[in-house]
Amino acid sequence: MGLLAIYGGAFDPVHDGHLAVARAARDVLEADVALVPTGDPRHRAPAHANAAQRLAMLELAIADEPRLRIDPRELMRSGPSFSVDTLEELRGEHGADVPLAMIVGDDAFAGFPTWHRWRDLFDLAHIVIACRPQSAPVPEVLAERIVGRAADDPAALHRTSSGRVFRLPLPLHPQSSSAIRARIAASQALEGWLPASVAGYIARHGLYRPA
Repeated sequence: MGLLAIYGGAFDPVHDGHLAVARAARDVLEADVALVPTGDPRHRAPAHANAAQRLAMLELAIADEPRLRIDPRELMRSGPSFSVDTLEELRGEHGADVPLAMIVGDDAFAGFPTWHRWRDLFDLAHIVIACRPQSAPVPEVLAERIVGRAADDPAALHRTSSGRVFRLPLPLHPQSSSAIRARIAASQALEGWLPASVAGYIARHGLYRPA
């Protein structure tokens, strides 16, 4: 088995920016990418759409995307859901030698020291940082943790199972789930923000409309 990358998020709703990250990771890393919708994250507010709706929108968004798939395991957990638990489960399923990578945005990466058992993440997977033109500053405790882990060549992520840090440059995308929810509430157009199939699902189900 080659490199498997996981990309977690609320996907509330999934949008073109999410898909750009997943496609770039797939193509640059030459990896299969599993999108992992979050269950009950501790570090953000609850989702606006329910689990079944977020899962349905993801299925529509990646229907024609090769090497992108959905891993719904976090939606099936009761109680808080932590990334370290997901990586430990994947390690148990795939073994210690299979290369795993976790994709995070640069803001999320900068917040690693607030995550549950964040230091263990580097022992379980490579970390792929989806970088915007101006990245968030990295706290000192995190900077110390990643000394000597940088990988300039994505092939390095295939040669070992975990522990490297790779920065994945991305063009700046204006989309954000919160901005899309605001546009829907204001009855503004969604073209260029998310896939047409997802926009259709949102309209049919009346999601993100004011009460």
